[in-house]
Amino acid sequence: MKLKYILICLLTISFLVGCKSKKKLARKSQKEIAVHQKANKPTSVNTKKNSAITNSTIEYIKRYKDIAMEEMRVFKIPASITLAQGILESSSGNSLLTKKSNNHFGIKCHKGWKGKKVYHDDDEKGECFRVYKHPNNSFKDHSKFLATRNRYAKLFKLRKGDYVKWAKGLSEAGYATDRRYPAKLIALIEKYDLHKYDTEVLGKPFKKLKIKNVSNHIVSKGDTLYSISKKYGLTVDELKKMNGLNSNDITVGQTLILK
Repeated sequence: MKLKYILICLLTISFLVGCKSKKKLARKSQKEIAVHQKANKPTSVNTKKNSAITNSTIEYIKRYKDIAMEEMRVFKIPASITLAQGILESSSGNSLLTKKSNNHFGIKCHKGWKGKKVYHDDDEKGECFRVYKHPNNSFKDHSKFLATRNRYAKLFKLRKGDYVKWAKGLSEAGYATDRRYPAKLIALIEKYDLHKYDTEVLGKPFKKLKIKNVSNHIVSKGDTLYSISKKYGLTVDELKKMNGLNSNDITVGQTLILK
């Protein structure tokens, strides 16, 4: 009898231990599945960020296109150039400098400025920048700034609305130190069709630029992921993902997939 009870007890204990082990395994398995799903869940952070930037830029264009066109009528500066510079210099109105000074073009105080001033780190620490009561005043001052300086004089002799030569001319005249400045302006103009505001001022029909349908790009000297992404209307993250890149390093002769 004792042997019988001992056997029954042992079987009961084995059963209980087995059930407990199975529950632990089940919980562990569910946890592993959850971790795996989380790890493989497509991230939307970059997508949301890029979308927010795009929406911000579109709102910027809607808000300032009229003043850009008005300045073109008065000073002959392509509205597309004015808008592209504003977008680039002010981060679509979101830069710290723009928010505290209404300065959309990063115009520094320079000699003779008698208005309010703000100090901000740029090429050097604590540089002096102009402050405006209203953003429109910044657009007007930007036009006067270009029109009254001899180094920009030849730009006003260009064919009206020639944003490509204007972009290159601004860089050659020393408006910005970034050697990619012209490419960035042109990319913004063509991405958002800003040249349609030039044609509206000039009373000409607008023709949307045709972008060639290409599937790859061979890296040449001077190329960066940023410049390539802008050229084809992509983001750097999209370009890296399509090509399985873990860094921004690329080499001359390398073929990048664009689809």
